[in-house]
Amino acid sequence: MENRKFNIAITGGGTGGHLKIAKVIKEELNKRGIKPVYIGSTSGADKAWFENDTNFEAVYFLPSSGVVNKSGFKKINSLIHILKLSVQAKQILKKHNIKAVFSVGGYSAASASFAALFSNIPLFIHEQNAHIGSLNKLLKPFSKRFFNTFIYNDPYPVEDVFFDKARIRNELKTIIFLGGSQGAVAINDLAVNLAEDLHKRGIKIIHQSGKRDFERIKNFYKEKNIDADVFDFDPNLAQKIQKADFAVSRAGASTLFELAANQIPTLFIPYPYAAGDHQYYNAKFLADKNAAFVIRQSEIDISQVKNLIFNANLKQISQNLASINQKEGAQLITEEILKSLVN
Repeated sequence: MENRKFNIAITGGGTGGHLKIAKVIKEELNKRGIKPVYIGSTSGADKAWFENDTNFEAVYFLPSSGVVNKSGFKKINSLIHILKLSVQAKQILKKHNIKAVFSVGGYSAASASFAALFSNIPLFIHEQNAHIGSLNKLLKPFSKRFFNTFIYNDPYPVEDVFFDKARIRNELKTIIFLGGSQGAVAINDLAVNLAEDLHKRGIKIIHQSGKRDFERIKNFYKEKNIDADVFDFDPNLAQKIQKADFAVSRAGASTLFELAANQIPTLFIPYPYAAGDHQYYNAKFLADKNAAFVIRQSEIDISQVKNLIFNANLKQISQNLASINQKEGAQLITEEILKSLVN
């Protein structure tokens, strides 16, 4: 099958979780000789991720913004603004002869998603979370295919490196704290409270502090004379995770499935202000399968956390994680999109 005739647009973003999906699908399309078009927003992290990415045929950033947290006339004005931007997006789709639009959700996706529907172009949606986002919920009935791991058991697109470095954990020798590139003060504070006990037990510490809290966390370990691997961001995060035997992390979907792919037992502390409390439900999905632990941020108890970490059955949890996801997530989604275009 000659794939070059299929011009595909990827839209959506705002946060790293959305943009990771856009990235892995883009890379899978590239393997098949397709350079997709990207349509995102001037807000959020879209430009930082893709503005200079030459593996897209073209990139566009429209001045879109969120609607969910607005009320009254502001919400009405935002909706009118999205419809106006949809006209621009429709012109972009026509210019590049787009045959399918793949949306990763978020307010960045609104303009091109509506443009696809207005142009009678098949719309494919990937919902990352257990709780469906407002835009995706609205557009789901009109989509050609709606991908979701939590509801339909669709494979979650994860970079192969997380699977390639997977291993069964048997003993707690190293722990990693993950708050994301922006950091999570609650996780940083938890690490600080656990650090001396971990050090006394000979457990090595890897700690992603985030940029804003990097100096505080780095200085803490220095003052306590604890030789911890502290960093704010690392593009080779899979290598850090692979070294660890247990993780403490937020529960954004992409991070959750990367950790699952690596088969590392994890205590998830969901971001309490996530829309629809989706991080809690993401983590609960694994916890219900005895493949992770979850504690709400407001319910953190140091003694309870210590007991959980030091007494976890690492081998059993690692083994349970093996069946959570498939390595070929991006390939299977891409193939389903392409097949629908020739049928």
